[in-house]
Amino acid sequence: MPAAHSPVRAIIRPLLVVSLVAALAGCGAMRDSKLNPMNWFKKGELRESIVLPEQQADARPLVEAVLDLKVEPIPGGAIVRARGRTPTQGWWKAELVPVEVEEAGLLVYEFRLIPPTGQADVNTPQSREVDVAIYVSDYKLEFLREIVVQGANNALTSRR
Repeated sequence: MPAAHSPVRAIIRPLLVVSLVAALAGCGAMRDSKLNPMNWFKKGELRESIVLPEQQADARPLVEAVLDLKVEPIPGGAIVRARGRTPTQGWWKAELVPVEVEEAGLLVYEFRLIPPTGQADVNTPQSREVDVAIYVSDYKLEFLREIVVQGANNALTSRR
């Protein structure tokens, strides 16, 4: 014989539904919160080039132009992705090389790569694009407010 609906069940079910709806509505506010890792850094913006030390530890030339910069949060940190354009095809061994700067809260990378060893075609701009990425830990990100990727002719920045 089925149990009759008790008055307690009649009260608990609507309260449970209202609580769930209120909790889900609160998630919308989290979307714009600084606690949400997706809001940590904005899309790359043009920035004035950083004055770099005269003597470089890395002899590879800088990429001609930095086209795009993204900071993508992942568990334990973030991936800094940059796209650059070279003057010809065939550039290789691309890397974001950290640069020591005195300014607190600023992380600067140079976008460096090796030029082709022989004759290289120019072809389309898209065929001369090079992508590179580097992992940055949560520990480093905690103290950052800006990440800069420097090329030969420009720099892009992503700020909190």
